[in-house]
Amino acid sequence: MEAKAILRGARISSLKARLVADQVRGLPVGRATNLLQFSDKKAAHLIKKVLLSAVANAENNLGADVDELKVKTIMVDDGPQLKRMHARAKGRGSRIIKRTSHVTVVVGS
Repeated sequence: MEAKAILRGARISSLKARLVADQVRGLPVGRATNLLQFSDKKAAHLIKKVLLSAVANAENNLGADVDELKVKTIMVDDGPQLKRMHARAKGRGSRIIKRTSHVTVVVGS
């Protein structure tokens, strides 16, 4: 019995989000939520919201017991990139790439 939640187009680099995702992979939901609550990274706030959404999906749609749930899989994939220009000297320009990511959390017993 598994429940899933997806966040698409999060305005954070996938490399930065994977650092936080690797910390909570495989943990029970209570410990994972506690770890994300007290982390000072931006990705921790985003991943915590997705994790709580997956837990709510499991509780409401599947009737699962929240105390027995674990983070089975958590994936952070690349999303579309926003391409911007930055003015440089002598009329040139350089590209700024603003990266986005897709976060998928699957919880199960």
